[in-house]
Formats: sequence, structure tokens, C-alpha cells
Amino acid sequence: MELENIVANTVYLKAREGGSDSNKGKSKKWRKILQFPHISQCLDIKTKIDVGYDYVVDQQPIGKLLFRQFCERTRPQYHKYNGFLDALSRVQVERYEVGLEETRVALAAEVFGRYLKPEGGEAVTDVVVPTVVDDACSLLEGGSKDIFGECVRCVKSFLAGAPFAEFERSMYFHRYLQWKWLEAQPVTQHTFRMYRVLGKGGFGEVCACQVRATGKMYACKKLEKKRIKKRKGEAMVLIEKQILQRINSRFVVNLAYAYETKDALCLVLTIMNGGDLKFHIYNMCGADTGLGLERARFYAAQVACGLEHLHKMGIVYRDCKPENILLDDAGHVRISDLGLAVDVPEGGTVRGRVGTVGYMAPEVIDNERYTFSPDWFSFGCLVYEMIEGRAPFRARKEKVKREEVDRRVKHEQEKYSSKFSECARALCSALLAKSCAARLGGAGRRGADTVKAHRFFQRLNWPRLEAGLLEAPFVPDPHAVYAKDVLDIEQFSTVKGVNLDAADDTFYGKFNTGSVSIPWQCEMIETGCFNELNVFARGEDNKECRTPDLQLTPAVSPPEEDSGCFMFARRTLCPQKKIPPRLRPIPVPEHLLNNSTQTHAHAHANS
Repeated sequence: MELENIVANTVYLKAREGGSDSNKGKSKKWRKILQFPHISQCLDIKTKIDVGYDYVVDQQPIGKLLFRQFCERTRPQYHKYNGFLDALSRVQVERYEVGLEETRVALAAEVFGRYLKPEGGEAVTDVVVPTVVDDACSLLEGGSKDIFGECVRCVKSFLAGAPFAEFERSMYFHRYLQWKWLEAQPVTQHTFRMYRVLGKGGFGEVCACQVRATGKMYACKKLEKKRIKKRKGEAMVLIEKQILQRINSRFVVNLAYAYETKDALCLVLTIMNGGDLKFHIYNMCGADTGLGLERARFYAAQVACGLEHLHKMGIVYRDCKPENILLDDAGHVRISDLGLAVDVPEGGTVRGRVGTVGYMAPEVIDNERYTFSPDWFSFGCLVYEMIEGRAPFRARKEKVKREEVDRRVKHEQEKYSSKFSECARALCSALLAKSCAARLGGAGRRGADTVKAHRFFQRLNWPRLEAGLLEAPFVPDPHAVYAKDVLDIEQFSTVKGVNLDAADDTFYGKFNTGSVSIPWQCEMIETGCFNELNVFARGEDNKECRTPDLQLTPAVSPPEEDSGCFMFARRTLCPQKKIPPRLRPIPVPEHLLNNSTQTHAHAHANS
């Protein structure tokens, strides 16, 4: 192995070791990087973002935590309602819905007895109407899984009223605005440390990277500006970025940041340290051996969940193949590289002869209109290749023209060896049907339901898999690098004859949007930054109260300074000059205070 590769791998693996130590990998200046501004610089954010309960509490991880803290620490009368929701989402009903059959009823009954019986110590029946409680009781007795849906709606409707209005006037909501201010700060190449190249995409390299402030590892997909312009790929790049920004799934790589450098546009994505399935099929298992039925079943199920998520959002993937399916540290897989993905209009179709030769469906090859059926054909190719150890219509490294491969896809029947069980063969045959009308999965957004119901997956516990609770059949070695040697990854040639000009800046501005909200907030929580920074002061009664950066300052005209009898300016020793600009309070207009000062004085020092 070349020295360059050894050094690159050693540095990369060292950066990955920070899992157990929350401060490992963080810059020594991480607190300064994530320093809260004075609240007066954040209040106008409220006019630019959604500040409803459904968004702040239900969708924003930090918003949810701060609302819970507000209720627990200052409004104990509301804490039981959050306790009910937490019991459902985090403990009881999560275990009930994904647990073993024999424990389901007991777990559901425990939740019902604790929160929905009037004599229960934490009953929420004062906001859940009796008819809803009776319906839940009937559903419980009938063994239904969706028992508490209407109860949850009642509780959330209550919390979205007076409790959330009080939260909006509290220091906890103002702290939320400070976090949103940090989230919105510009992202540049200096936000990250860069490590070895992991692979290459259509427009540039993919490297490992690490956020300096938090130490969290990601993969940075670089899209060279000149290469994009030469290939007229602006629309494709922007669509990929916008689709990734909308997705939050455990089965699809998530976008965390989007930024630009002088020469490239960069997508910072979930890092998958276990390599791609192509690497495992052909480099880890030996020639033509395949992954085996159990591994193939597990990976196929997770990819099907990823396709299901995309299809429900109206997105057709169009590039399902082994090198685009990546493994994480625990051995779970995600779909990656959405460069060919596109939105399918509701009730409409799309057209495009795009994809990878040997994985494109017959309707794509013939440039016909389609919806989601091509993804299930490509999925069938993937399942076949995982089991057989070669693609269904072309052997690995076989020198054959594209036209011949397309002919095989359209007219030849794939061949099955003894590696396939009867169920596996039936699944692949149904997925690889030449006609999209006869193909398993069909053309609709709910096609995944029929795929998941196939007998090949009969023994699989889908709820546990979807919750990430099933153990993977293979766990990558944390001390190994599942990627080609850096010297074996082909480098891009220099793009010549292309000049960037001011007209390109409009496109770059649409791309360069910085942090993506939910992944960024999850990063703050997972790396311990939230717990370390989200502290408040203590008053004389030992209750939490506002820190100096949360003190509200109404707009007051500064007193005129007596210039004295000297014509030259007098030097003033102003202590504010020593305060960093982001910490200096600025006058706050009364309409932005929103009665916060009055409420703060009237209620408690800790509200």
C-alpha cells in the first residue's frame, strides 16, 4: 500500500474515533463559534419563520426540547400532557407498535391506564373528550394498533393554545430564537475540516469532512462549477439539492449543509462509513458469490423503505444500483446520489431516458412516459445482483455495447442459479417484468405496500426494521476503510474553455443556503453542544432566570453627552467596546417585545 494511502486512512480513522467523547474533534474555539447573540438581535427572526406549535414543537428538535423544559420547570400543570406524548412517542407506544406480538396488548393497556383513566395519577382526560377515550378503549379491546391517534390530536390541540402562547413569551422561546440565529449563520469551507476522498460523482469528488464546531463527521459531495456549466447541469444539480433538503428519512442520506467555494458547489451529507454495496459484492465476498439470501433480504427491505419514502413524496429515484446503496457504522443501508431524481406531478407522468445501463427499465429505454415503475425494475436488478453476485443483464467487466444491454433488458429473460430460493426467484421475476403494468410495485405512490407484502419478506418484522431496531446481518469494522485506495480513485481532468461570470451567481445563490434545519439541530443535540450551551442563570430563589444575553431592553434614546468646552472629541472609556458585537444589546422596538418584558416581570423570574 502506498504511503499516501496509509497516511490518508490513518488521519481519517483518527477523526472518526470521537464517538464516545463529546468534545473530541471539536475546535478549541467551538464555544466562540457557537456563541449566542444578544436576544435583541434575534427577535426579528420571529417575523421570518413559522412560529406555530406544529412547526416549533412537532418538527424542530431543539424547539421540542425547549418547550418540554418550559413546561417541566415553570408550568408543572402542563407537564403531564407532554408526559403522555413522550410516553407514546419515545417509550410505550414505540415498543408497542414495533415490539413482539405477545407484549403489544399489555403495553397499550399500561399507557391507557396511566393517562386515559380518570383515576390515573397523570390522567389527561380533562382535555380528551369522553367519546374519544371510549373509542380508544374499544380499539384497545379490538387489538388495533392505531389506538391513541385521536387522543394525541386532542392533547396537541390543547398544548397549541394557552401553553404555547405562554411559551412564546418566555425566555425558553427566546433561547429558541438564539439557536435559530446560529442555525442561519453563513456556511463556508472554513466550517469544515476535509479528509480523504471516498469516491467520485458525476461532477466531482466525494470527501469525508468534519464540522469544526461540533466534531460531527459528514460526506462532502463537491460539484465543480465549470464541469456543471460545461455539461449544462445547473437544473439537475439544483433539483438534487432541493429534493435532498425536503427529505428526512433513516433510509435515504440526509442533507445537512449546502455551500459554495470559489470552484465548487458542496453538498454535505450523512456519512456512510461502511462503503457501498458494489464494494461489498465484488471486493468483500469474492467473485460471483453474492451476499447470501439473509443479507440480501435485509438490504432489500431497507432500500424498499427508502423508495417508499421517496414515492410518497412524489419523487422517482431513477438510479437504484449497488454503488448508490451505502452502509453506515451499524450495517444499515441508505439510498444515496439523487442526481437523477425528479418530482412526478400529482396525477401526471414524466419522461426521460436517464439512469445506468443495465438497470434502466424497458419503458425508460423506449423513452416512454412513466411514474414510479422504473424504480421497482432497478430494485429488482439490485436484489438479483446481491444474491447472484452479478447483474441480471450484463456480467461484471463484460465488454458489450449499450445497445446490446438494452436489447437484453427489453427482450431476454434473466437466468436464475441455485443461489436463489423459490421466494427470491419469484420476487425478482415479478420486479423484472418487462411490462410496467405487470410489474410488482406498479406505477402508484403506494407500490411499496405490495413489494413489502411479498412472501420473500414474510418473516421480516417491518415495524422493527422501520424503527431501526433490527440488528444488521453484517457490521462494518470500525477500524477499516471501505473504499478504494486514494490512488485508485480516478481523478477528474481539468475543465477547459469554460468561464464563470456574474450570470452564474443567481444559480449559485439558490444553491448556497447553508444549514438544513432539522439535521443541524440534531447535530447540536447529538454532539452535546445543546446541553453544554443551553444554560440559564439562577436567581436568589435558585430558580432559572434570564442570562445577560436574554435580557430584553426596550428602545430608549441615549442621553445626549455634554461635549464640554473643548472643540476636539473627548475620548470615552466605554465598556461596551470590549463586548463582542453579537453580544451587544440593541434597542428593541416595542412591537417586537410582544409584551415579553411585562410578562417576565409579572410572572416569575424564570418564565
